[in-house]
Amino acid sequence: MQELNFPKFEYRFKSTENKVSIFDVIRKKFIILQPEEWVRQHCVHYLINQKNFPKSLINVEKELTINGLKKRYDIVVFNKDGSIHLIVECKSHSVAISQSTFDQIARYNMVLNSDYLMVTNGINHYYCQMDSEAEQYTFLRDIPDYKTK
Repeated sequence: MQELNFPKFEYRFKSTENKVSIFDVIRKKFIILQPEEWVRQHCVHYLINQKNFPKSLINVEKELTINGLKKRYDIVVFNKDGSIHLIVECKSHSVAISQSTFDQIARYNMVLNSDYLMVTNGINHYYCQMDSEAEQYTFLRDIPDYKTK
């Protein structure tokens, strides 16, 4: 798989029926390894190992409804009170981050109302802090560590 702009982590692969899967520590099962899943798994491990977010507060690949349409977010990190701290939108390393990517995560955030947004293709990462009251955002160099929030 493509080398990504994330710290390395220990991953587990398995192969069945000519398909390679990677173990997801959040869903606690093997997931077919696609380029976007490779990015998602790197991001999950980055959040856990570098940013100190507890696994128990991370949710991966869940459905939400936006304007009557069913969508799936990549990663959501909750605050202890159940509100949403971070939404992450992952793309394959071969997909350029574009305005449509930011539009997609903004639509998700209209429903989820997160404190922070992250968009990544594994090579480039973008972080924003949201200000819901002022309806604006600020780009950041990185998201804060869990322990420093």
